[in-house]
Amino acid sequence: MKTKTLRKDKVNIITLGCSKNMVDSEVLSGQLMANEIDVVHENKKKDHNIVIVNTCGFIDKAKEESINTILDQVELKRKGKLDKVYVTGCLSERYKQNLETEIPEVDAFFGTMELPLVLKQFEADYKAELVGERLLSTPKHYAYLKISEGCNRTCSFCAIPLMRGQHVSKPIEQLVEEAKGLVRKGVKEVMLIAQELTYYGLDIYKKRDLPRLMHALADVEGLEWIRLHYAYPHKFPLEILDVMKERPNICNYLDMPLQHASDNMLKAMKRQITQRDMEELIDQIRTKIPDICLRTTLITGFPGETRQDVEDVKSFLEKHRFERVGIFTYSHEEGTSAYELEDTLSSEEKEARAQEIMEVQQEISYEKNQEKLGKTFKVIVDKKEAGRYIGRTEFDSVEVDNEVIIQSAKPLKPGEFVQVKISKAYDYDLEGEVVTTA
Repeated sequence: MKTKTLRKDKVNIITLGCSKNMVDSEVLSGQLMANEIDVVHENKKKDHNIVIVNTCGFIDKAKEESINTILDQVELKRKGKLDKVYVTGCLSERYKQNLETEIPEVDAFFGTMELPLVLKQFEADYKAELVGERLLSTPKHYAYLKISEGCNRTCSFCAIPLMRGQHVSKPIEQLVEEAKGLVRKGVKEVMLIAQELTYYGLDIYKKRDLPRLMHALADVEGLEWIRLHYAYPHKFPLEILDVMKERPNICNYLDMPLQHASDNMLKAMKRQITQRDMEELIDQIRTKIPDICLRTTLITGFPGETRQDVEDVKSFLEKHRFERVGIFTYSHEEGTSAYELEDTLSSEEKEARAQEIMEVQQEISYEKNQEKLGKTFKVIVDKKEAGRYIGRTEFDSVEVDNEVIIQSAKPLKPGEFVQVKISKAYDYDLEGEVVTTA
């Protein structure tokens, strides 16, 4: 494509938001590379002349970050440091017309499913034969594997279906080939992601087929860890646990966002489940896999939330003692059914409630970490930072969970597995020494 300069185009992709967005950016990068276009992720050298901002539109904070990032890039273009600025992703999908009016300096806006149109800006063709080929933005030893797109759920707070559309599963054969390709690149751990993992297969196989996919991926040689993210609790397919128990390379880890624990809030959120249902499911999961790591996500400050609802969440956490918990404050999103409700709580009160709940979880996390003292765990080395090696156990996912500070007498490499004996335990992290290679 023609630009203001004579130098060869170099594209920098800035990714905001979730891991699903990251995969989209990696796929876009792979397509650009296949068309002989120089592309990088989050370029620190600043020797690029074109920027693509892959935006998030999930909640207010994410939208604000996306808009600020776009404005920063537009300012660089105004100063002559960039030739082109393109915007894609969820924010662009949802607010394209508004953005075109408010930020006309952007050269083009694209939705979440318009990859071929993005490529046309570079006089590049979408290459169908490259399905699964990606330029990884993660360290080469782990990657995210998106098994489906979109969501059919109708949670009252969530705008994802407005931005990502209805649920569409990828065929098992395609996902296996993607996984094999990732292993060839050096990947040892994949994190299965989707808006809703347990819905997998209903559209193309007419049944919930995540267990069969798990078996197929577990057969991929060289794939040492497979991790499950974003499993919806309603109609949870318990066969998942049988596969987890049977296949050693599937981590004893389950990310199951519950969003709340009060029946009043669960009903208002249209979660299709009660507190008792969730408790029964948790009991079934822990009975089948006693040493499983359960991660959940909660929302505080939903319209109508009372002090009693907050107390219900705290009691629920104290009773079920999740290994990992994340909290969002409610964001009032246009187009969702909850938008019709009055958002009465201030952002300060929402944050205060979130902090109150996390203080309960912090104590639980500390106590659970103390139980690990003197025990030895298989740990994957992620990086070396400030002279120390940092890694994770099978009970910890990337960025959102605990880390292990590793003491080692010999040099270690990212992606290497080692056995680490835990000598210190903190609220959210562990520390230990390598006893032997895994």
